[in-house]
Amino acid sequence: MSIHEQHRSHRVGWLRAAVLGANDGIVSTASLIIGVAAAETTQSAVLLAGVAGWVAGAISMAAGEYVSVSSQLDTEKADLALERRSLAENPVEEKQELAEIYVQRGLTPQLAAEVAAQLMATNALETHARDEIGITETVKARPLQAALASAGTFTAGAALPLLTAWTIPYDRLIVAVALLSIVFLAVLGGIAARTGGAPVARGAVRVSFWGALAMAMTAAVGWLFGVVA
Repeated sequence: MSIHEQHRSHRVGWLRAAVLGANDGIVSTASLIIGVAAAETTQSAVLLAGVAGWVAGAISMAAGEYVSVSSQLDTEKADLALERRSLAENPVEEKQELAEIYVQRGLTPQLAAEVAAQLMATNALETHARDEIGITETVKARPLQAALASAGTFTAGAALPLLTAWTIPYDRLIVAVALLSIVFLAVLGGIAARTGGAPVARGAVRVSFWGALAMAMTAAVGWLFGVVA
């Protein structure tokens, strides 16, 4: 009977961006709504601030992810170019370097040399990229994928507190947005944890705690400025 494990590391690229986007969408939009509402303004002003934060946040998340992951991709390309040049100029030294890596991982020197020779004969650059630099297809930087995942999930996350603020009477807006946003965050944390193979309860509590803290702080700021005004 064969056993096939279902690994999840191949999801790390888009999952990180998606969770970050959805979490930021819920937290930043809910916090903005609560902060403005706590300053005792009108419901239309609260909704306007929420929509503005929604649009700006989605664009910011997409741009930020694209720029940061593009920087990672540039670094990977530079490392691969350096390794390609080194393989062309110093193949013997590169083979020895690879063998030493395998020795450190537990192989005997003779077996490590044989493995290094065979792998380099097949695809030297890919072998060094994986075992020396740590670049694999699973964790390879994908800027466009990260940007789209982050912007899309931010938009979806921000829509939840905005819809709540739109449908709930103004006198109950702060409490409703805060409580429902914590519920949304708990669900998000649980889904993300399950997708990544981590404990669901821990993921839900972790995301909910920091979201609740952010909303509490912005409510305090809004209340303070509302009183001062």
